[in-house]
Amino acid sequence: MSDTTPIHRAPDSPAVRQTLALAGVFQAASLVDDLARTGQVEPRAWETLLNATVDTNPESFEAIYGGHPNNLRRGLDTLEALVGRKQANPVVLRYGFTLLLLMNKLRGQTEMMDFLGQKLSRIQGQAAHFGVTHENVIASLGEAYQETISTFKTRIVVQGDPSLLQTPMMAERVRACLLTGIRFALLWHQQGGRRWKLVIQRKSLRKALDSLG
Repeated sequence: MSDTTPIHRAPDSPAVRQTLALAGVFQAASLVDDLARTGQVEPRAWETLLNATVDTNPESFEAIYGGHPNNLRRGLDTLEALVGRKQANPVVLRYGFTLLLLMNKLRGQTEMMDFLGQKLSRIQGQAAHFGVTHENVIASLGEAYQETISTFKTRIVVQGDPSLLQTPMMAERVRACLLTGIRFALLWHQQGGRRWKLVIQRKSLRKALDSLG
């Protein structure tokens, strides 16, 4: 991401924070679908997710997503589909809701949470040396996902081009992207987000989306 990207302080309310965090979850879900089908991702959206996951001690909520809601635009657009204002991609929605389910399972595993935190701290040093998008960092994030979330009985079955998904580097990219979704799912929960609320609070979600432009 460019250092010249203007800082846009989003309206600060619990609903807006939940919406931004949820957008991160569904941005990850959308990029997983892109990777699986085409092997390509939009760089700004990808970098935003990686930076948010590698930075284990952000200085502010805004710093998590790089200070501008447009860094999460792909996810916000997916949420527009979730509230019925755009056409939904059922595969992306399934990935997103499964990430929320996996996050809840992770929260109940204290040792795994600690292990994951230690792994991410080491990866942060790796990213500082190589850069957050370097293949070594991606491989480490993918490995962290495989050693933790992938051990649950509930798994995300990724649909796409088998010739792409069977290559080691693409499999690592997909796992790394799924881990970024878990990071934003945990953030969403920390901000008061709950799965059951999504059904009864669509009006609040629509209002928050409107405030984010």
